[in-house]
Amino acid sequence: MRFDLPDLPDTRTLRAELREFLAEAGRDWTPETRARSWMGFDRGFSRAVGERGWIGMTWPKAYGGHERSAMERVVVLEEMLAAGAPVGAHWIGDRQSGPLILRLGTEEQRKRILPGIARGELAFCIGLSEPDSGSDLASLRSKAERVPGGWKLNGRKIWTTFAHKSDYMIALMRTSPAPEGGARHAGLSQFLVDLRLSGISIRPIRDLAGEDSFNEVTFDDVLLKEDDLLGQEGQGWAQATSELAFERSGPDRYLSSYPALVAGLSALGAGSEAEAGRIVARLATLRAMSLSVTGMLERGEDPAVEAALVKDAGNGFEQALPERLRGLLEPEERPENLSRMLETLAMLAPTFSLRGGTREILRGIIARDLGLR
Repeated sequence: MRFDLPDLPDTRTLRAELREFLAEAGRDWTPETRARSWMGFDRGFSRAVGERGWIGMTWPKAYGGHERSAMERVVVLEEMLAAGAPVGAHWIGDRQSGPLILRLGTEEQRKRILPGIARGELAFCIGLSEPDSGSDLASLRSKAERVPGGWKLNGRKIWTTFAHKSDYMIALMRTSPAPEGGARHAGLSQFLVDLRLSGISIRPIRDLAGEDSFNEVTFDDVLLKEDDLLGQEGQGWAQATSELAFERSGPDRYLSSYPALVAGLSALGAGSEAEAGRIVARLATLRAMSLSVTGMLERGEDPAVEAALVKDAGNGFEQALPERLRGLLEPEERPENLSRMLETLAMLAPTFSLRGGTREILRGIIARDLGLR
């Protein structure tokens, strides 16, 4: 594995524009909103971001994009996360669903879907996990069967983030049985599913924190058109795993607790410099690793292992950060906004190492690359 830092453009003007926009947009955001950050869902905010040209930034203009660099896009992501902006309504579409459609979709799919994502009008969710499968994605049982004129879906997906608020799902379904004694992930395909179709029911799963971002989605004889197949039939596993590098390596994998870090560092007194320095040094290292993966993706490489390492190390950092701040500041030393963010993060942080692949799965990928398994 290598993490070579790519050339970084001068983005000071873009950062200034973003900070001015976010200062105005975020005047009424509560500490709880800022602590949720990319788990906050606000369609109005996403449309405003789309109007500024900050969604689909690297895509061709023919599909609603803006043909800017991947590093400029990273600047937007960093500033949004640093401000604790509620970006959830466009986050998945911009991060992975849109790039997947751009790379593998038909021309009709690209023209129909991508401009809506870029405008901040279409929200996406990802249909991967299933009941009783845990992290063993290859064991999924939801099926897509060929019928006259298209496909019929039956099955269930679970832990699907924002399904109850989204317009589309990219669903991984079994289209043919796995060969006996062969690879279990053979025979899987991806589909572009309009969540308004008849036969789809969505049940939000409320967690102990009172959040309902996770959902169970049931497909009961849902009919799709022939051209709702995304990419190649039977290549769904390779397609789904390739997009996970986008999901696992971005700044959302180490900046989820960043607004609390800023508030905490501002409140620290003398004597805490060494610990603060260690926290900031680790954050800087994670950022450099993430930027390296961004450079690889921009060059068309497949940094699956490097992305897994960024996510695993980043999740450990952002999950531990709230407790580290509590250890540095007595309750009476904490500003009210910090206390409220820490309370919210205490409930959200356990999910950081679940989304995009559990820690055990990631470490298995890394160990295999190192020849340890």
